[in-house]
Amino acid sequence: MHAPLPKPGSADTLRRAEALDALDSVLPYHRRDFLAGILSDDDVETLRHLANEGIGGNSLRALTSDLGYLEAWCLAATGDALPWPAPEPLLLKFVAHHLWDPVKRETDPAHGMPEDVATALKDAGLLRADGPHAPNTVRRRLSSWATLTGWRGLKGRFNAPGLKSALKLAVRASPRARKRKSAKAVTADVLGSLLHACAGERLVDVRDRALLLTAFASGGRRRSEVASLRIEQLVEQDPVPADPKDPDAPHLPCLSINLSRTKTTDSDDAATVLLIGRPVTALKEWLERANITEGAVFRGIDRWGHLERKALTPQAVNLILKRRAVQAGLEPALFSAHGLRSGYLTETARRGIPLPEAMQQSQHKSIAQASRYYNDAERQLGRAARLIV
Repeated sequence: MHAPLPKPGSADTLRRAEALDALDSVLPYHRRDFLAGILSDDDVETLRHLANEGIGGNSLRALTSDLGYLEAWCLAATGDALPWPAPEPLLLKFVAHHLWDPVKRETDPAHGMPEDVATALKDAGLLRADGPHAPNTVRRRLSSWATLTGWRGLKGRFNAPGLKSALKLAVRASPRARKRKSAKAVTADVLGSLLHACAGERLVDVRDRALLLTAFASGGRRRSEVASLRIEQLVEQDPVPADPKDPDAPHLPCLSINLSRTKTTDSDDAATVLLIGRPVTALKEWLERANITEGAVFRGIDRWGHLERKALTPQAVNLILKRRAVQAGLEPALFSAHGLRSGYLTETARRGIPLPEAMQQSQHKSIAQASRYYNDAERQLGRAARLIV
């Protein structure tokens, strides 16, 4: 039998739940009781310390989610709470339980995650798929594990040669192909189709136009950044010429967006991007129509067309894009909100905009990451693949 995961209700659990209430602005309330039951007192204090240190909300949510999973997995796999620092054998066990070969599993039932461990995690709602995990998920959880270990003032064995070798071999054996977050990029032509699908004058149409244009033109913002955007982050700027080289060119409206801290910025960075022209007009039209003067910029709209006070969730941003894709006659499975980010960089490459200039707007810090999208577009437009046509 697998080790049962704790249930809420004990005095210790209630005390931890109250402590987690201090993080209610970043942690999902509906998971509070579960987290309080699975996390230790030290875990809760570590999370509160991270929040006080100013770690971004998205990063804190991800760390909390990974920590909850790690604690639950360790209890199910070993019968004990997660030790700090984790010994190397436990790290190797984690890799073996999550990255395995389904073909080998058919002849060796002991290969991969034991059935009782998988059952415990499924019962807790932490495991849905029956197969091995995606390599990136395993790497992220190991990274979170290492980060949390460091924040406790401890040193783990995350750089041990044995772990690196095991992870490398396990990834090679994994049958999962590396997939992009969006199978296809939302380039300017795709964006045009999406905008045509919301060309009406209903409040929801005005919102979706503003959302899509803002997300794309501001550098391909992440769906979490779009969902969390607030009026206080928008700063009116002087109009700018449509053609900077032509002093007589008509001037266009301009806004700056203060992104505050993002996934790739440090606390001292001034993460600011610009909106110019049509996106500004669409955004102002939405704010005026919705009579939004403070708080969340993009909000829910109920089935009767009434504006809600609460902000859209990142998942809602994704669903909006997919719904508009269906209306535009596109295959929704091929597009996601992340396609706006990859599409922005792909489009800048198509138009010959230098990568450093594009990265100023997209706020990518890694040239390698940004150039993946950029280089794909350049290769399609270049001559190297056209020697024989």
